[in-house]
Amino acid sequence: MSIGTLTYVIPESNQLIDLSQIDFDALKTQFASGYKHTETEKLKGIISSQLTQMLRLNKSRMNYLDKFQQMIDEYNAGSRNVEIFFADLVEFAQELNLEDKRAISEKLTEEELAIFDLLTKPDITLTEKEKVEIKKVAKELLSTLKQEKLVLDWRRRQQTKAAVKVAIDEALDQLPESYSIEAYQRKCQEVYQHVCECYSEAGRSIYTAAA
Repeated sequence: MSIGTLTYVIPESNQLIDLSQIDFDALKTQFASGYKHTETEKLKGIISSQLTQMLRLNKSRMNYLDKFQQMIDEYNAGSRNVEIFFADLVEFAQELNLEDKRAISEKLTEEELAIFDLLTKPDITLTEKEKVEIKKVAKELLSTLKQEKLVLDWRRRQQTKAAVKVAIDEALDQLPESYSIEAYQRKCQEVYQHVCECYSEAGRSIYTAAA
Protein backbone atom coordinates (compact mmCIF):
# COMPACT_ATOMS: atom_id res chain seq x y z
CA MET A 1 0.00 0.00 0.00
CA SER A 2 1.70 3.17 -1.20
CA ILE A 3 1.23 6.43 0.69
CA GLY A 4 1.82 9.94 -0.65
CA THR A 5 2.61 13.04 1.36
CA LEU A 6 0.91 16.39 2.05
CA THR A 7 -2.21 15.47 0.05
CA TYR A 8 -4.56 14.06 2.69
CA VAL A 9 -7.86 15.86 3.30
CA ILE A 10 -9.63 15.23 6.60
CA PRO A 11 -13.20 14.24 5.69
CA GLU A 12 -16.07 16.61 6.57
CA SER A 13 -13.76 19.16 8.18
CA ASN A 14 -11.80 22.19 7.05
CA GLN A 15 -10.35 22.69 10.51
CA LEU A 16 -6.76 21.87 11.35
CA ILE A 17 -6.45 19.23 14.03
CA ASP A 18 -4.28 20.23 16.95
CA LEU A 19 -1.81 17.40 17.53
CA SER A 20 -1.95 18.08 21.27
CA GLN A 21 -5.64 17.05 21.17
CA ILE A 22 -4.95 13.67 19.62
CA ASP A 23 -5.57 10.67 21.87
CA PHE A 24 -2.59 8.54 20.90
CA ASP A 25 -3.59 5.74 23.26
CA ALA A 26 -6.94 5.47 21.49
CA LEU A 27 -5.19 5.44 18.12
CA LYS A 28 -2.88 2.69 19.30
CA THR A 29 -5.87 0.68 20.58
CA GLN A 30 -7.64 1.00 17.24
CA PHE A 31 -4.44 0.03 15.45
CA ALA A 32 -4.01 -3.04 17.65
CA SER A 33 -7.64 -4.09 17.04
CA GLY A 34 -6.87 -4.73 13.41
CA TYR A 35 -7.46 -1.39 11.66
CA LYS A 36 -3.76 -1.03 10.93
CA HIS A 37 -3.77 0.59 7.51
CA THR A 38 -6.81 2.74 8.32
CA GLU A 39 -5.32 4.14 11.52
CA THR A 40 -1.92 4.58 9.89
CA GLU A 41 -3.45 6.55 7.02
CA LYS A 42 -5.53 8.62 9.45
CA LEU A 43 -2.51 9.57 11.54
CA LYS A 44 -0.41 10.26 8.46
CA GLY A 45 -3.13 12.57 7.18
CA ILE A 46 -3.39 14.49 10.45
CA ILE A 47 0.37 14.98 10.52
CA SER A 48 0.35 16.06 6.88
CA SER A 49 -2.29 18.71 7.50
CA GLN A 50 -0.56 20.05 10.60
CA LEU A 51 2.86 20.07 8.98
CA THR A 52 1.57 21.98 5.95
CA GLN A 53 0.32 24.78 8.19
CA MET A 54 3.47 24.81 10.33
CA LEU A 55 5.68 25.12 7.23
CA ARG A 56 3.52 27.93 5.87
CA LEU A 57 4.18 29.94 9.04
CA ASN A 58 7.85 29.03 9.36
CA LYS A 59 9.88 27.66 6.45
CA SER A 60 12.79 26.90 8.75
CA ARG A 61 10.86 23.72 9.62
CA MET A 62 11.69 22.09 6.29
CA ASN A 63 13.78 19.48 8.10
CA TYR A 64 10.52 18.07 9.54
CA LEU A 65 9.07 17.70 6.06
CA ASP A 66 12.26 15.98 4.91
CA LYS A 67 12.04 13.53 7.80
CA PHE A 68 8.35 12.88 7.17
CA GLN A 69 8.94 12.26 3.47
CA GLN A 70 11.81 9.89 4.22
CA MET A 71 9.60 7.85 6.54
CA ILE A 72 6.91 7.60 3.84
CA ASP A 73 9.44 6.71 1.15
CA GLU A 74 10.93 3.95 3.28
CA TYR A 75 7.48 2.56 4.02
CA ASN A 76 6.51 2.62 0.36
CA ALA A 77 9.81 0.92 -0.55
CA GLY A 78 9.06 -1.89 1.91
CA SER A 79 11.87 -1.20 4.35
CA ARG A 80 9.33 -0.42 7.12
CA ASN A 81 6.30 -2.61 7.81
CA VAL A 82 3.02 -1.02 8.89
CA GLU A 83 3.70 -1.64 12.59
CA ILE A 84 7.06 0.16 12.51
CA PHE A 85 5.67 2.94 10.32
CA PHE A 86 2.75 3.56 12.68
CA ALA A 87 5.06 3.63 15.72
CA ASP A 88 7.37 6.06 13.91
CA LEU A 89 4.40 8.26 12.99
CA VAL A 90 3.27 8.41 16.62
CA GLU A 91 6.75 9.41 17.75
CA PHE A 92 7.03 11.98 14.94
CA ALA A 93 3.61 13.47 15.75
CA GLN A 94 4.65 13.96 19.36
CA GLU A 95 7.90 15.58 18.23
CA LEU A 96 5.97 17.82 15.85
CA ASN A 97 3.61 18.82 18.65
CA LEU A 98 6.57 20.04 20.71
CA GLU A 99 7.80 22.08 17.75
CA ASP A 100 4.32 23.54 17.27
CA LYS A 101 4.42 24.83 20.86
CA ARG A 102 8.03 26.06 20.74
CA ALA A 103 7.09 29.70 20.32
CA ILE A 104 5.49 29.54 23.76
CA SER A 105 8.54 27.92 25.36
CA GLU A 106 10.81 30.49 23.69
CA LYS A 107 8.51 33.30 24.91
CA LEU A 108 7.97 34.52 21.35
CA THR A 109 4.99 34.90 19.07
CA GLU A 110 4.78 32.60 16.05
CA GLU A 111 5.91 35.39 13.73
CA GLU A 112 8.78 36.38 16.03
CA LEU A 113 9.86 32.75 16.13
CA ALA A 114 9.93 32.60 12.32
CA ILE A 115 12.41 35.49 12.19
CA PHE A 116 14.41 34.12 15.13
CA ASP A 117 14.73 30.79 13.30
CA LEU A 118 15.78 32.52 10.09
CA LEU A 119 18.53 34.27 12.04
CA THR A 120 19.75 31.19 13.89
CA LYS A 121 19.37 28.29 11.46
CA PRO A 122 20.85 26.18 10.07
CA ASP A 123 24.53 26.90 10.58
CA ILE A 124 24.87 29.49 13.37
CA THR A 125 26.34 28.34 16.70
CA LEU A 126 25.28 30.64 19.53
CA THR A 127 25.52 31.02 23.29
CA GLU A 128 22.40 31.43 25.40
CA LYS A 129 23.27 35.10 25.87
CA GLU A 130 23.48 35.58 22.10
CA LYS A 131 20.11 33.86 21.63
CA VAL A 132 18.55 36.34 24.02
CA GLU A 133 20.08 39.19 22.01
CA ILE A 134 18.70 37.77 18.77
CA LYS A 135 15.23 37.40 20.24
CA LYS A 136 15.38 41.09 21.10
CA VAL A 137 16.44 41.91 17.53
CA ALA A 138 13.54 39.86 16.12
CA LYS A 139 10.98 41.51 18.40
CA GLU A 140 12.22 45.05 17.77
CA LEU A 141 12.42 44.50 14.02
CA LEU A 142 8.85 43.24 13.80
CA SER A 143 7.62 46.10 15.94
CA THR A 144 9.35 48.67 13.71
CA LEU A 145 8.12 47.07 10.49
CA LYS A 146 4.51 46.71 11.60
CA GLN A 147 4.24 50.16 13.17
CA GLU A 148 6.15 52.18 10.59
CA LYS A 149 7.13 50.38 7.38
CA LEU A 150 4.51 47.88 6.26
CA VAL A 151 2.14 50.48 4.85
CA LEU A 152 -0.66 49.92 2.38
CA ASP A 153 0.64 48.34 -0.86
CA TRP A 154 4.23 48.62 0.35
CA ARG A 155 5.43 45.91 -2.03
CA ARG A 156 4.26 47.85 -5.08
CA ARG A 157 6.46 50.92 -4.63
CA GLN A 158 10.23 51.03 -4.79
CA GLN A 159 10.44 53.65 -2.06
CA THR A 160 8.47 51.65 0.51
CA LYS A 161 10.28 48.41 -0.38
CA ALA A 162 13.60 50.19 0.11
CA ALA A 163 12.45 51.52 3.49
CA VAL A 164 11.61 47.99 4.63
CA LYS A 165 15.00 46.69 3.48
CA VAL A 166 16.84 49.52 5.28
CA ALA A 167 14.91 48.80 8.47
CA ILE A 168 15.90 45.13 8.26
CA ASP A 169 19.55 45.94 7.57
CA GLU A 170 19.68 48.37 10.50
CA ALA A 171 17.97 45.97 12.91
CA LEU A 172 20.22 43.06 11.96
CA ASP A 173 23.27 45.28 12.44
CA GLN A 174 22.60 44.60 16.13
CA LEU A 175 23.26 40.88 15.73
CA PRO A 176 26.08 39.43 17.88
CA GLU A 177 29.65 39.83 16.68
CA SER A 178 29.81 36.08 16.04
CA TYR A 179 27.99 36.75 12.74
CA SER A 180 30.42 37.24 9.89
CA ILE A 181 29.79 39.94 7.29
CA GLU A 182 28.74 37.22 4.86
CA ALA A 183 26.32 35.72 7.39
CA TYR A 184 24.88 39.17 8.15
CA GLN A 185 24.30 39.91 4.47
CA ARG A 186 22.73 36.50 3.89
CA LYS A 187 20.39 36.91 6.86
CA CYS A 188 19.36 40.39 5.72
CA GLN A 189 18.34 38.96 2.37
CA GLU A 190 16.55 35.95 3.91
CA VAL A 191 14.56 38.10 6.32
CA TYR A 192 13.63 40.58 3.58
CA GLN A 193 12.42 37.72 1.37
CA HIS A 194 10.42 36.32 4.30
CA VAL A 195 8.77 39.70 4.92
CA CYS A 196 7.96 40.10 1.21
CA GLU A 197 6.30 36.69 1.11
CA CYS A 198 4.42 36.87 4.41
CA TYR A 199 3.35 40.49 4.92
CA SER A 200 1.07 41.87 2.25
CA GLU A 201 0.25 45.30 3.65
CA ALA A 202 -0.57 47.26 6.80
CA GLY A 203 -2.11 44.90 9.34
CA ARG A 204 -2.28 41.92 7.00
CA SER A 205 -0.04 38.86 6.94
CA ILE A 206 -0.20 35.08 6.95
CA TYR A 207 -0.06 35.34 10.74
CA THR A 208 -3.18 37.46 11.04
CA ALA A 209 -4.90 35.02 8.68
CA ALA A 210 -3.83 32.10 10.90
CA ALA A 211 -4.94 33.80 14.11
